[in-house]
Amino acid sequence: MTAILGLNAYHGDAAAALVVDGELVAAVEEERFNRIKHVAGFPSLAAAWCLAEAGLKPEQLDHVAVGRDPRANIGAKVRRTLRHRPSVSFVRERIANQRQVGNFGDAIADALGVDRGSLRAKMHNVEHHRAHVASAFYVSPFEEAAVLSVDGFGDFASTMLAVGRGTKLEVLDRVLFPHSLGLFYTAITQWLGFPHYGDEGKVMGLAPYGRLNRSDELRRLVRPKDGLFELGLEYFTHHTRGVEMTWADGSPVIGRIFSHELEELLGPARQPGEPVGTHHEDVARSLQHVLEETYLGIVNTLWERTRIPRIALAGGVALNAVANGRIIPETPFTDVYIQPAAGDSGTAVGAAFDIWHRLTGNGRGFVMGSADWGPHYDDESCAGAFAAGGVAATRLDDGELFAFVARRIAEGDVVGWFQGSMEFGPRALGQRSIVADPRREDMKDILNARIKHREPFRPFAPSVLADRVGDWFEQDYPSPFMVLVYKTRADKRELIPAVNHVDDTGRVQSVEPDVLPRYWKLISAFDELTGVPILLNTSFNENEPIVMTPAHAIETFQKTRMDMLVLGNYVARRDAS
Repeated sequence: MTAILGLNAYHGDAAAALVVDGELVAAVEEERFNRIKHVAGFPSLAAAWCLAEAGLKPEQLDHVAVGRDPRANIGAKVRRTLRHRPSVSFVRERIANQRQVGNFGDAIADALGVDRGSLRAKMHNVEHHRAHVASAFYVSPFEEAAVLSVDGFGDFASTMLAVGRGTKLEVLDRVLFPHSLGLFYTAITQWLGFPHYGDEGKVMGLAPYGRLNRSDELRRLVRPKDGLFELGLEYFTHHTRGVEMTWADGSPVIGRIFSHELEELLGPARQPGEPVGTHHEDVARSLQHVLEETYLGIVNTLWERTRIPRIALAGGVALNAVANGRIIPETPFTDVYIQPAAGDSGTAVGAAFDIWHRLTGNGRGFVMGSADWGPHYDDESCAGAFAAGGVAATRLDDGELFAFVARRIAEGDVVGWFQGSMEFGPRALGQRSIVADPRREDMKDILNARIKHREPFRPFAPSVLADRVGDWFEQDYPSPFMVLVYKTRADKRELIPAVNHVDDTGRVQSVEPDVLPRYWKLISAFDELTGVPILLNTSFNENEPIVMTPAHAIETFQKTRMDMLVLGNYVARRDAS
């Protein structure tokens, strides 16, 4: 047996993943345990859970791999430092972070509750973007594929183009600091008044409300170069001052990265809390448009360099579902794979698989066809949590459960749906979801007023029976991880207003019976009642990480105005609790 623990550490969305003999066994984000969104630092709790889930002792680990390597791109780093001489405080901060990344043996020993000397595991550093491309290709169903990673920065790079064949990855090209498509999107996100780590998703939701009238200005910030891109650096500060980042044990913080020149170009930045005006909507729309054309330009370049019709993607920009939805219709690629944790948490999976294939030479067999790699709880645990929380609940057999819950949804209930193993990645996919009727025009407002308390311009996603996607949307390519946006068919838009965004699109989740059997049964029961094979799906949380345990679910149920909570086969309704 070969056991490899992969980590995303000292970086946003800290996470751990365990690979045993080439099979993913467990994967989870640290935030789900300590309840701090996007938490950085070291994933101590996540790492310990992965081993416990597999029944392994720390001494049985063969390798530990972290998806960062301070030695990567070292020549470019040294040349840049000598030419530009960043501030002493910035250099000191980066050296401290790199020391942690490069010497994490003591941290993993502490996390697992053992002495450093008792660990026989070898420690490995895997370049950040190599971990991303490994996380995309090695768990994909493709024997051969073009592979692309695009994000902010990691190990002095923002983009990696590669080709995967069997058990080998060949890096074709990189885009190095200071040029970054992810940083471009983050800078405008900050200018729009959304300063928090992960706020880029809000801007993607805002974009369809605007007019496409600021693209020319934004193309000054990012422009094509040699089939890839470069930034107009006068509109940024990261290349001269460095990026002020906090990667401690709390939520990551990134300081302002746009310059005064950007405000001269677009006007004064919106301050958080100020109203979102038409000008902000227009900039968001234009930002998304320029992001998409640049991103698709890179995708086309990768096609020209590989001529392989399959592409696997990772990195934070690969979570831009609107851009992803254009790949098959508008590029030569015919197949796309994006695993559910395409952002930085997924580098834990990639680091582990990279070491597995580099060191063992064994063939591939594992395909990441589902996202449920986290903690799971049986009916006894769910019953105990209801009792501990003082909430009355009734147990229904499967023969009753799905029809009963579907009927309550059809009659207007908002339902917390907690089943099986928790999802790995940022999307709730029917295991830790809040579900509701997509036919109700007022459902978005109901959810925001009673539970989610988020900006009204952000859409909710449709979960669709997989064999019915093409009946309701203009594309039917499988989208199990909710990372592709499709146009809603014109004759269906009025039927599902709660999940049809202002631009007549939906971020689709296609639900297969053999992947998510209980969620599939619930949607099927709703379809039998209403003729609509779709449920509105949003993450089970309220401005916090997605719930992990039954106790988390009950706490969220009690502090919001959710109508019903389903934990496994146990059901509680608010008017009966």
